[in-house]
Amino acid sequence: MDRITQGRHHPADTVLGPGDDAAIVAAPSRSVVATTDMLVQGRHFRLDWSSPVDIGRKAIAQNAADVVAMGARCTGFLVALGCPSDTPISVTDGLTDGLWLEAERTGAGIVGGDLVQSESLVISITALGDLDGRPAVLRSGAQPGDVVAVAGRLGRSAAGLAVLLAGIDGHDGLVDAHRVPSPDYSRGAAAARAGATSLTDVSDGLLADLGHIADASSVSIDVVTELLHPDDDMRSAANELGVSVFDWMLGGGEDHAFAGTFPASVILPDGWVVIGAVHDGSGVTVDGRGHDGSHGWSSFSV
Repeated sequence: MDRITQGRHHPADTVLGPGDDAAIVAAPSRSVVATTDMLVQGRHFRLDWSSPVDIGRKAIAQNAADVVAMGARCTGFLVALGCPSDTPISVTDGLTDGLWLEAERTGAGIVGGDLVQSESLVISITALGDLDGRPAVLRSGAQPGDVVAVAGRLGRSAAGLAVLLAGIDGHDGLVDAHRVPSPDYSRGAAAARAGATSLTDVSDGLLADLGHIADASSVSIDVVTELLHPDDDMRSAANELGVSVFDWMLGGGEDHAFAGTFPASVILPDGWVVIGAVHDGSGVTVDGRGHDGSHGWSSFSV
């Protein structure tokens, strides 16, 4: 445990960090936002594609994004790690460095966890957050007449995965986006302050995650593709692989960008751009029609 925690910085929200039976984390709003997620070697990451530091950062980022998508800020992380007994110390050290590096990006610390022997490498993160006195922004608040907006880049992680699977060169930025998502952790609170009616992070894919909002809010959402702007690297990779760049932008997950709905009268915070609208009805459409391609990730798909 000393190897994992020694010399690490703990922010003010950590009242008591690792070393006792449990940690103590401040809850200024008298409520705690909590989420948990798991990464399994071979399913969510590969050590021949990603460094241990990358994997540690990704584990924190995907959990922190869920906290931020409630309009909250992160206050602490609990980390449970399972690994084979012959795991090189360089791997566990790298994971530790990555976990702490990304936790510090969020403004929070790692307050505790567990270490067990397992057949493969498994990382489970519990993220905690605080709303700073604001109500949480739920998936269920979208209203007809709202605009749909996103903050962050869409489809780059899926493009990077496709590049890795195809074994082509020349798209390092896309591969990096797949290895380590880089959410802007300030976007959720900014959206909440601006009056967002619903929020989610884009983890399963834009259409899938907007579908969660549409279902929870009993509305329909239409995405306008001409409002999506793929970058040159994505267009180049899509052309090289013979696929539509919009399949990545609409159905690709793990970017951990943020999507939300806002009243049409609201001035959007910096970094948020309109990509569609909310209507009466149900489900998600693209340019007014059903989408034939992938809607996103399913954990129990092949």
